[in-house]
Amino acid sequence: MSAQIPIAVGASMCDPALAFSHPLIETYLACLQVRDRVSERAKKALDTVAKFVEEDCIPADAVFEAQIGVGDARWNSHPPILEDLKKKARSLGLWNMFLPKGHYKESPGFTNLEYGLMAEWLGKSRVAPEAVNCAAPDTGNMEVLAKYGNEAQKAKWLKPLMEGEIRSAFLMTEPQIASSDARNIEMKIERDGDHYVLNGQKWWSSGAGDPRCKVYIVMGKTDPQNKDPYRQQSVIIVPADTEGITIHRMLSVYGYDDAPHGHGHISFHNVRVPASNLVLGEGRGFEIIQGRLGPGRIHHAMRTIGAAERALEWMLMRINDPKKTTFGKQLREHGVILEWVAKSRIEIDAARLIVLNAAIKMDEQGPKAALTEIAQAKVLVPQTALTVIDRAVQSFGGAGVSQDTPLANMWAGIRTLRLADGPDEVHLQQMGRNENRRGKAVAAKIAAQKAKTEQLMKQYGATRSEIGSNIKRSNL
Repeated sequence: MSAQIPIAVGASMCDPALAFSHPLIETYLACLQVRDRVSERAKKALDTVAKFVEEDCIPADAVFEAQIGVGDARWNSHPPILEDLKKKARSLGLWNMFLPKGHYKESPGFTNLEYGLMAEWLGKSRVAPEAVNCAAPDTGNMEVLAKYGNEAQKAKWLKPLMEGEIRSAFLMTEPQIASSDARNIEMKIERDGDHYVLNGQKWWSSGAGDPRCKVYIVMGKTDPQNKDPYRQQSVIIVPADTEGITIHRMLSVYGYDDAPHGHGHISFHNVRVPASNLVLGEGRGFEIIQGRLGPGRIHHAMRTIGAAERALEWMLMRINDPKKTTFGKQLREHGVILEWVAKSRIEIDAARLIVLNAAIKMDEQGPKAALTEIAQAKVLVPQTALTVIDRAVQSFGGAGVSQDTPLANMWAGIRTLRLADGPDEVHLQQMGRNENRRGKAVAAKIAAQKAKTEQLMKQYGATRSEIGSNIKRSNL
């Protein structure tokens, strides 16, 4: 890269002792597919996001973890450094960037593509997404309320979420059934006068551990006898302190508790909520969830690209450490190590383009038209990132699997994305089925091409000469 993108917005807010350049931003904008679709305002915001993450958020990650504490105190903590970061982010104009332009009146005016580029930087730090109020599951829940909620629901729940005053959780997965097929969901949502009564269990209720989590977005069945299995489910808003809700435990991810966010195993016993808490109407659950998960998959994918970039940075640091020599050479002098670096660069850049392509299609045609592209990103990106992180771990040896680098925690978190929002296999099966619909047409086309070849062979008096067809052996 021959030039650096200047820090155009809020530069004075950042520590002048830290001098970061952002060559990847230049890489994005050098791509014609991206450059012409990113506004000047978004370019400035992207530059500000990059600087904020590199200079403020990444150094704060360890402080955040230290402030959480140990034991049960981890579930009642709210690290002060996070509130300081949120104040700074708002002063820089970095807040709620995820709501796409043209789809929500609450949107700050960025497209899916523009926010996708920002989300990549947010993925490099644990605290960055929440610092700018763009953390899951709140982003998806805010999209549900903004897109499908009525004005009363927006006033009560969307407003405090968008202000960063409360957190939320999304409850869909259940322990007793195979939740990869959402039609299996068993949570009962039964009408009783002016209320709905909920009974059942949920787990992997991400965000439920946070003491600021005040509301759940819950999917369950209101009409289990409906002949259309996609009209049985509904989505309802449940205040987290409603009587009858029990949090049994927090699930760990490869030993990490992800406190205070957490992943709750929760039961509902005769939980009563007003009928007015139903979102959109009975039987609209699948419609709502598809609207929620599509953009969310893009957000996850771009944050994951950011994590892969950070893993590559750690690998580069390691292999250039003059103290780390093997067999008389620095690590960077071994061909296999440089191959890891080269492959990682290629794979990250290719994966990024898959995601940005999906974001562009969402902007131009809407999420429904981009389902295939979204699924491609959802499957490819976590696998790519895990491969890159694994190489980085390998370059560190034993230190790579310890708490001395962010790599092990990074790997554990990203491994869940091969299951979250539907396992890879479900998406691959659907994509394979869709692609295979071309099978008959393709076979007919190839048959026609072969027939045309035979016709042309006769027309021009040409004959095929098969390799080795005229070999003769003399008798010895």
